[in-house]
Amino acid sequence: MFARRFLLTVFSTACISLSSFALSPAPKSIEFNRDVRPILSENCFPCHGTDSASRKGGLRLDRFEDATAPAKDGKIAIVPSKCEASELVRRVNATDDDQMPPKKTKKVLTAAQKDLLKQWIACGAKYQPHWSYIPPQKPAVPEVKNKQWIKNRIDNFILARLETEKLKPNSEADRRTLARRVSLDLTGLPPKSEDLDAFLKDKSTNAYEKFVDHLLTLPAWGEHRARYWLDAARYADTHGIHMDFYREIWPYRDWVINAFNTNKPFDQFTVEQIAGDLLSKPTMEQKIATGFNRCNITTSEGGAIDAEYQVLYARDRTETTSQVFLGLTTGCAVCHDHKFDRITQKDFYSLSAFFNNTTQKAMDGNIRNTPPVIVVPKPEDRARWEALPVAKVAADKVIKNRRKSARPEFKTFLITAKPDAFDKHVPTDEPAFHALLADKDHAIKYTFAGATNSVTLATNTAWQDGVIAKNAFTTSSKNIPRIKEAGDFDNNQPYSISLWVKLNSLDGTFVSRMDDTNGFIGWDFRLEAGRPAAHLIHKWPDDAWKVIGKNTLVTNRWTHVCLTYDGANKAGGVKIYVDGHSQEIEVAADKLQNTTRTTVPLSIGQRNNTSPLEKAGLQDLRFYTRVLKPEEITSLGQGRRLAWLLSEPADKRSKTERSALYDSWLAGFDKKYQELTAALTKLNEEEAVIKARSPEAHVMHERTNAPEAYVLIRGEYTKPKDRVTPETPAALPPMAKDWPKNRLGLAKWIVAPENPLTARVTVNRFWQEVFGTGIVRTTGDLGVSGEMPSHPELLDWLAIDFREHDWDVKRFFKQIVMSATYRQAATVSRDKLDKDPDNRLLARGPRFRMDAEMIRDYALATSGLLIPKIGGPSVKPYQPPGVWESIAMIGSDTRDYKQDTGEKLYRRSLYTFWKRTA
Repeated sequence: MFARRFLLTVFSTACISLSSFALSPAPKSIEFNRDVRPILSENCFPCHGTDSASRKGGLRLDRFEDATAPAKDGKIAIVPSKCEASELVRRVNATDDDQMPPKKTKKVLTAAQKDLLKQWIACGAKYQPHWSYIPPQKPAVPEVKNKQWIKNRIDNFILARLETEKLKPNSEADRRTLARRVSLDLTGLPPKSEDLDAFLKDKSTNAYEKFVDHLLTLPAWGEHRARYWLDAARYADTHGIHMDFYREIWPYRDWVINAFNTNKPFDQFTVEQIAGDLLSKPTMEQKIATGFNRCNITTSEGGAIDAEYQVLYARDRTETTSQVFLGLTTGCAVCHDHKFDRITQKDFYSLSAFFNNTTQKAMDGNIRNTPPVIVVPKPEDRARWEALPVAKVAADKVIKNRRKSARPEFKTFLITAKPDAFDKHVPTDEPAFHALLADKDHAIKYTFAGATNSVTLATNTAWQDGVIAKNAFTTSSKNIPRIKEAGDFDNNQPYSISLWVKLNSLDGTFVSRMDDTNGFIGWDFRLEAGRPAAHLIHKWPDDAWKVIGKNTLVTNRWTHVCLTYDGANKAGGVKIYVDGHSQEIEVAADKLQNTTRTTVPLSIGQRNNTSPLEKAGLQDLRFYTRVLKPEEITSLGQGRRLAWLLSEPADKRSKTERSALYDSWLAGFDKKYQELTAALTKLNEEEAVIKARSPEAHVMHERTNAPEAYVLIRGEYTKPKDRVTPETPAALPPMAKDWPKNRLGLAKWIVAPENPLTARVTVNRFWQEVFGTGIVRTTGDLGVSGEMPSHPELLDWLAIDFREHDWDVKRFFKQIVMSATYRQAATVSRDKLDKDPDNRLLARGPRFRMDAEMIRDYALATSGLLIPKIGGPSVKPYQPPGVWESIAMIGSDTRDYKQDTGEKLYRRSLYTFWKRTA
């Protein structure tokens, strides 16, 4: 019996030691992540870890299946429960050339570390996944000796560690210091004098809590929190590369500010940013929230390849979402499996598939509102904006009914109709230049200044069916009609250009007088990514204007386009018409001052040497030296076409031509139809007025097909390999089967209780905002190559507590700043500085440098220059030359000072400063 007891005792303690006399006592329980991984990471993994390029001897110790596999010589590094058979034990205890780590590395294991490795192997060498991949469990709140110091449960975790390290916390900071600290941390601004005075005079026991509660109600709370968030979201008001033009994305910034000020639960905050557009009946605000994924850098540079940039955009969104919400460096798996974390290349591209299904085009067009975008009406316009689509549908229905009922009257009209009935608004003055572009005898006839002339064409000139005459000229870069005397417009001369086009491609020049050899000087009317555009240039881009129409023209269909310019040297004096309808335009440049005249001739179908419009049909090119009226433009287009159609025998008209005749009769002769369309036009105009005074938000919009992506060999967009569908990384808990495989399903997975990362990453980032350093110092990397948490139990407790309290952000920050840990004085003794120079143990209050934006705002606030903005568009006051530069150190900021965006944010007014110092 005694022998049996003895054997059982020895067996039960085998996991603690090979011999109860040979090894020192082990910890109560050995954990791989806490006790063993740090030893291996420091001393073994550089040569026997995740990086295959630096791995020695084919041995890998970071994974159980590799560490326990026989080597070529039959030896096994780790044999669970058998230290005497484990090569690792022999090598770390060797004193000859077999010693590990090798002497040349100058790494030496202590006796305690060697013993711990033996005890771990004797216990079965149990590995764990990386700590952040293990779902957090809420630990018990530790007991402490100095219970009087405790303010809330955060303090238990901090003090327990301090008592273990034999350090005492500092006493509480004085009230004035504490007020300044908490005001800066919660609002980014120093406390207002009246708030500070009230706090200093308040003798109640909860005076500090009332002060904190007041700060959490201030608009500056959301603005300060949003500043950190927008940095993580790579927010910017410009495209980022190429011409780096302004983009109107600030409604997303305001959404973030409002989300923090209204204390939107963080899980909802997350879902709406990743997939607000995919929610059931999404609100305008939920769509605006998806601006998170529209903050990426974009381009419209000539020569940029669509397929390449679509890959880059999906990669950026994958990397950003992974780092911000999951604290993972998934981008390391773009070209190969992640060297440290268990993220394969397939995992990365499966994750990128969630973001690879947007309707956003690769090229941003160098405009402020690259689609997809939505209009964001002002609050006072919102109700009418939402009512207008309903009213327009009703008006359109009545118009369609009239179209059906008016057929008999149209047939009566046709009996006596004459072609000149449609020419009543054609301009009566002669055009300065007119080329019908309908001749087919190797020449184009034209009139200039009342005289008729012609330009000879190549014998192989192509022609096609015309729109107002039988033949139409077809463009070719090898056959450019040039007319020296025509189109010699200057910057201060009004003019109009009208023509019919039938497009075969979406880029090129309709007509121009542009010297593109020695820089750029002159004018053009052209096509950019399918949209009509125009330049008038003295020197690009410093002395020029450029406008781009919003709508894309249709290929393989005749379209009438017209450009008018009032000669006022401003892009605002330019209008573009398509089929008689004025187009909304984007102004890409507006600095024209000097002459634009050039000696190069007028070119039809390209600039002087570049930008050809290939295989496009052109007809009825006209120049006028004045601004045409809208009705004249309509008559030059549809009126001229319909007059030609009416001149054709009735039995020769196609179905399309008969329909065009009917449409023109309705618009020009049927009073009832005119009244109905006028009512619809009024609704459209009202909508346009609201839109004109409203900003637009960049949003996400999903294509109808199922998301997918391809694993790219070495990350090259030209080398797709295996097709993959949207999936989350295999090393993490799977997505629920009933969730959609799109961004909405991904968003739900990110905030699911089973996900071990999101809550940890979030509370760690918030902790960093207050203490200067996160519990995990590497806030963007909680993976294997990131740092271990300084207080792992506290991190897990905070993460679960945050989740259990409905992801309440204000509650979380209040919990931190109410703690005794936070309230400590920041003074430091020599002993504390030696033991904890970076204050990772928090034996003293946080003390770190303010960032640049806080320094700027602090200076403006204390000098009385930080003023609330009343609303409406920002208007930059006049500044004499040099003032912006001279006060740049105060904090001139492109986004806040120089953009006319109408944002509802505290603006940093420099005008008062100039008035006081000028």
